[in-house]
This record gives sequence, C-alpha cells and structure tokens, in this order.
Amino acid sequence: METSQNHLGAASLDLTQVSSGDEVRVRHLACSPTTCQRLREMGFCENALVTKIRGGADLVCWVCGTRVALSARLAKQILVEHVDGKS
Repeated sequence: METSQNHLGAASLDLTQVSSGDEVRVRHLACSPTTCQRLREMGFCENALVTKIRGGADLVCWVCGTRVALSARLAKQILVEHVDGKS
C-alpha cells in the first residue's frame, strides 16, 4: 500500500486504501475545482471525519451523519489520514 507524506508530516492515503470500519479525516481533495466543490457539498470537506463502511468498485462511507456512495475512481481523489493513530 502506497502512502505519501502531507505537509504536516502525517501519512496520507486515498479513501480506497482505507479498511472498512476505519475512521479517517479528510486532508486534501486532489481533483478538479468542480469535483472538489461537489465533494464538499456532499460533506467531504477538509478535516471532515469519514467512516468507510464498505469498499469495492463502489464505496459506501458515513460522513456528516449520512451514508454516501462513491465510485472508486472518485474515492481515489480524496486523501485522508487515520484519526486513531493507525498507519
């Protein structure tokens, strides 16, 4: 599993790399401005807490009190970090 270091020194993953059941914090959205705006409208704002419920071709996440389904392609553009100290 490939990880990168963000400007704070914490390891970041994309949302597809996170295990189901893990809670993560959104660190960065790596997409076009239009897509970033839509993701933020859905609750995937920087520093938002997200719990991945299910992975696969389509991911299901819990964000802002709502279940949200995303394509794996879109989820790869959401960079996150674990909030519980996991790496």
